[in-house]
Amino acid sequence: MYELLFWNYLEGIYLNHHEIYEAISEEQPEIEGLEPLPVQVILNRIASVFSKWEKVDDKSWKNTDGVGAFQVRTTPQSIKIDCYGTEGKTMDTLVGVMEEFKCALYDPQVPQRYDEMAE
Repeated sequence: MYELLFWNYLEGIYLNHHEIYEAISEEQPEIEGLEPLPVQVILNRIASVFSKWEKVDDKSWKNTDGVGAFQVRTTPQSIKIDCYGTEGKTMDTLVGVMEEFKCALYDPQVPQRYDEMAE
């Protein structure tokens, strides 16, 4: 599994990325310093971009023409995407969708947040 996480800080706030990652992973309902995201709009956009994939449930997709699957977990302030055997280009597409919403990627495997994407 490969995790992709996205959130936005409130203006003027910059917190420890790994601590935010841990709070999101623990599914904390609200994290001080993060702004709310248009979660349903984002889920609709992901569904549109991956319309050729099998939608397993409201937040999970499986590639029926190749490898990979992913599940989206949300809070009002974050999007966490768990990728299972997903190709790099598919993950790049997911990152691209989130860039549309000015959400920077945090890659906990590295660990690094790519804030320049949100500028």
